[in-house]
Order: sequence, then structure tokens, then C-alpha cells
Amino acid sequence: MTSETLFSPAKFGSIAAKNRLVMAPMTRNRAGAGNVPTDQTVTYYAQRASAGLIVTEATQIVPEGQGYPNTPGIHSPEQIAGWKKVTDAVHAAGGKIVLQLWFTGRISHSAYQPGGKATVSASAVRPAGHVYLPDWSKAEYETPRALDADELPGIAKAYGQATKNAKEAGFDGVEIHAANGYLIDQFLRDGSNKRTDRYGGSIENRVRFLVEVTEQVVAAWGSGDGVGVRFSPHNPYNDMADSNPEALFVHAAASLKRFGLAFVHVIEPVGTELQLAGKIKAAIGSALIVNGDYTFDKASEAVASGLADAVAFGKPFISNPDLAERFARGAELTAFDPSTFFGGTDKGYIDYPALGGTVAAE
Repeated sequence: MTSETLFSPAKFGSIAAKNRLVMAPMTRNRAGAGNVPTDQTVTYYAQRASAGLIVTEATQIVPEGQGYPNTPGIHSPEQIAGWKKVTDAVHAAGGKIVLQLWFTGRISHSAYQPGGKATVSASAVRPAGHVYLPDWSKAEYETPRALDADELPGIAKAYGQATKNAKEAGFDGVEIHAANGYLIDQFLRDGSNKRTDRYGGSIENRVRFLVEVTEQVVAAWGSGDGVGVRFSPHNPYNDMADSNPEALFVHAAASLKRFGLAFVHVIEPVGTELQLAGKIKAAIGSALIVNGDYTFDKASEAVASGLADAVAFGKPFISNPDLAERFARGAELTAFDPSTFFGGTDKGYIDYPALGGTVAAE
């Protein structure tokens, strides 16, 4: 056991957090024209600046990386300027915020691709399920085109450029999204990676693209101390599977140890008692943020035991902008409304009240 609590200060590389409550990345589909963050987005994040660290919603690094309606990007001057308003507001409210870097890969549709081109992935394996098109109608996923090996360095460099853009926008760091069945995860897991070249087959080969992306991101940031990575070893979301997730993700973590990353963010159901997340932390040597439907009590145990350095909360932060204060005071939490999670207006986005009944200030 340690003396640390959820309310103890924490360090994630160069990022000094006032507590160990992390706001998890959550897609909200409310970007404006040109996939630019809006003034409502500024308010949304500033309201939640009591978190020790905010990880933004997934943000596409290039136009080809988009796979859902109205998700923000970090590849145009207008998007950079929109995010700069967000970071300025969060910092003015005493918070810290990192940008999650995203490329959806096969979890997209030709309707999102410039020129209507095919989606791309590690292999030409069509995922089960449906995609929401730009007009919010549904369609089946398409069979992606397997990326050529000589295309991958360019995509890794795009992650680096997005990192430079995030730094220009004032973020405290970035998180490489290598989870939840998106492009990097599609290379990692053998359910989606059927390649026979240097990026497929063995675990060492399947981890290669992640390592190359991380090299570019760390170089663009200037060091690893402002860079995190997110994994979801057990998550079947987006039709994902792997034959040996423990061996894969421990090796992936060990492969990133040399970069001195700020944190590793692991989605693992709370009932697993951090069995794999703890091994990942030991392999990578970075601070560990866990995520997996934690209650306040379970989160407190995870930090006090020393197995986790911080705990990320998702949906509770949607309906409780002042979640840290509510936890500190033992106050009742406001229930969230799932019908307002994705897209829509200010309702269910920036109108949830803080303690005392008033809408949290911008």
C-alpha cells in the first residue's frame, strides 16, 4: 500500500497533475464546419478542468483518419486555432490537457475518404458491424485495402506532424491511440493483421508500426515526457481479437520503454484486478492510468495499492463536470443521458449543473 490517494498530485512525465482523476477520451461528435472545435467545445472542456488530466476525444491526424460524423481534426490551421481556444480555457481554469491522436483505419467508410477511396487497414479484413455515415445514416463496413509497407512511414510521419500541430495548439502532451480497434490496434492484433511481411506474423513484426509511430511522435514533441499511449488488450470493440493478448501487449509496452513515455493508459475491466495492466506498467516503466468502469472506491483502492498511478473516468465526467469535487465531498453524482452522448446540441453537453445547481462556469 502507498500513502497516495485519488487527490494526491501526480506526475505524468513533464505533466504535473493536481490529482489522479483523469477525464477519459470520449467521442461526442460535435465538431463544427471543417471538423473544427466550437465555442461549445471550449466550454465543455473548461467545465471539466478539475480533473488532474483531461485526455481529449479522439482527433483525426489527417482527413483520411476520420470514421465518424463531426469528429475534430488536428491537421488544418482552423482546427489548430480551435483547439488553441480549448487549451487556453482549460489552462485558465487550472487544468492540464493532452490530445488523443487518431486514425480509424478500417473503422471508416469511403464516404469519409478524399475522392471516395477505399478505407485502409493492416489487412483486407472487413470488420463486422455498421458505420455511421456523414449524414448519420448507417451502412455496413467495407472491406479495407491493405496498406503497402512503403506507405507506412508516411502515416507515421503524419502522426508526427499532428503532434507538432498539437504542440502549436498549446496542449500539455499527446496520447497515441493504439486501442479500440483503430489503425494501430489493427496492426497489433492478429484478428485483423494477416500480413506476411515485416509488419505481420510475429508479435515483434505486429508491434513495428506502433514503434515507428512512437518514434515520430516523440521526435516531434521533443522528448517522450509529453507522450502517452493507450491500449485495450481485452476489448472486442470494433470486431477485434488477439490469440495471445498478454504476450502481445507486454511486448508492445517493453518495445516503447526506451522512449521514456509520460504514461500508458490501459482499458481493462475492473474485475480483472489489473492483472495485465500491472504487467504492462512494469514493462514500459511509465505511469499507469487505468480505465474500466471504476467506482470511486475501486479507483481509490487501485491507487492506494500502488498498482495504478491514476484512474480515468468517462461517462461520469459527462454528467458531472465537477466530478473531482463531488468525489472529494462524497456528493451524489448526476445521472447521464445516453441519448445525448453523440451529436446534438448543448443539451447533454454543456448544460449539466455543478454542485449547487448552477451550470459549471466556462
